[in-house]
Order: sequence, then C-alpha cells, then structure tokens
Amino acid sequence: MQLRPNLRQARSLLFLPATADHLLAKATERGADALVVDLEDAIPPDRKADARPMARAAVENLARRGASVVLRVNSEPTLWQQDLQDMPLAHLAAVMLPKVETLAQLNNFAQALAGHAAAHGQSPPPIAALLETPLGVLAAAEVAPHPALCALGFGAEDYAGALGVPPEPAALTWPAQQVLTCAHAYGLACWGLAGSIAVVDDVAGFEHTVRAGRAMGFTGSVCIHPKQVPIVNRGFSPTAQERAWAARVLAADEAARVAGLGAVLLDGRMIDRPIVDRARRWLAFPE
Repeated sequence: MQLRPNLRQARSLLFLPATADHLLAKATERGADALVVDLEDAIPPDRKADARPMARAAVENLARRGASVVLRVNSEPTLWQQDLQDMPLAHLAAVMLPKVETLAQLNNFAQALAGHAAAHGQSPPPIAALLETPLGVLAAAEVAPHPALCALGFGAEDYAGALGVPPEPAALTWPAQQVLTCAHAYGLACWGLAGSIAVVDDVAGFEHTVRAGRAMGFTGSVCIHPKQVPIVNRGFSPTAQERAWAARVLAADEAARVAGLGAVLLDGRMIDRPIVDRARRWLAFPE
C-alpha cells in the first residue's frame, strides 16, 4: 500500500464541497498542497446523506490523480459515524474533526476512526483537530499531545462568531497564538490565520493576513477559493532572499564544524543550532 503523504509541510489546503462535481473536476490543477473534501459547513443538513457517497467517490478519484486528500467530517458523533461508514480511509492523508472542545471528544473520534480502519485491515489516517470556539482554544494544551494528531487548525471565522465580533487581529491574535504554540510544542502542523478567509476579492488584504500568519508561526492555511491558493503558497514559503540566507547559514555552519567550532558569526550575527535548524526547514520547502 502506498504510504500516506506527510502533511507537516502542507501550506495550502483547498476546501471542496463533496457535492461540487464542477470543482472536483479541476481540483488537482489548482496547485494546493492538499484537497479537503468537505462534509461539514459546505453541505446543508438536508443534503448530508446525499453527499456521503459523493465524498467517497471524490476521495478515491482525487487520490488516484495524485492528490493529498483530507476529509472534513461533521462534528456531531451521530453524523461523523455516518461520514466514516464505507469511507476509503486508505486514500486519506488525514481526517479533519471540526469544533473540538475536549480531549474526550477527540478520544472518541480517534477510537472510532481506528475501528473503521481496522475492520478493513488498515491503519487509520491521522487527525487534524480544528479548534474553533473559546472552549476549543482553552483545550489546546490538553488536546495537542494526542498521538493520533498530525495538525491543529484554528477556525478564525467560527471563533470570532462565538465572540460576536469581526474576524480581525484584535480578537484573534491571542487565541491564534495559543493554538499554534500548543501545536509546535508537540511537533504538529498548525493551519490558520488571525484574520478572515471569507473575503475572496481583497487580494492585498488577504496577502497581508497570510504574511502575518506565517510571522506568527502558522505553517499553512485552508483556502475556500482557488484564487487564494497561490497567495497562501507564496506566503507560507521562504522568499528567495530567505533561501539565499539559509544557504549561507548552512555553509557557515559546515565551515564551523570543520573548524571544530560550535557557533560562528555571519554578517555580525551569531549562528547557532536554532538558526541552523530554521535554515534547514526553509531550504526543505519546494521552490
């Protein structure tokens, strides 16, 4: 069986409603690092049942076309149990569980997911837990160590809605930092922004939000429109200047090791292990 892709360096994750055949047809041409087949917010309650077989077909089709496929299930247990039924889990890079607020909620889902996979002799795909409410943000430190996780996601729109305020940095900076700090503490990817992803046509504003998200420590973001994918990919990738700097750092580090030194000066700045590690991470990104 083909190994599942590692989403640790996924920058852009493009949402695709399970019922949107016209979007699925060209989804693999959009440049996203992963494609999220959505059974939650994009599907009205009265269409959930119709959407599930379409989601199964979409997962198989997109995976055959070489995509890293993620499935977003519904948050309610009665619904996600149905979402997982007969789902081709082997084709999934991860499953997104939305509106996580407690460790017990995550445990229940992880156990059910493992049971579905074991019934077919498979290992379960990892889970991306979406923290989208005040309770979810407060639970981040408890949830993040869970061994089934590959990522945490911060839901800015839902969080701002819970507060009754616009999705702007004044309300979102602290909860965003809480989620991404807990994610990094346990080696997880962290997808999100401290701002809105809903305004598709404000390119300059979205670019600013993406750059700010990377500067905070997010590793990528979901996208709700193909226009957002190249902006997110650029924003969460090292610039040409950063790559050039990283290459010089690694060269200086190699020279220091040959000389038996633990650290070295480069452009008047001490280059030690944390800086070298950052340089290696930047050079590992696709150009």
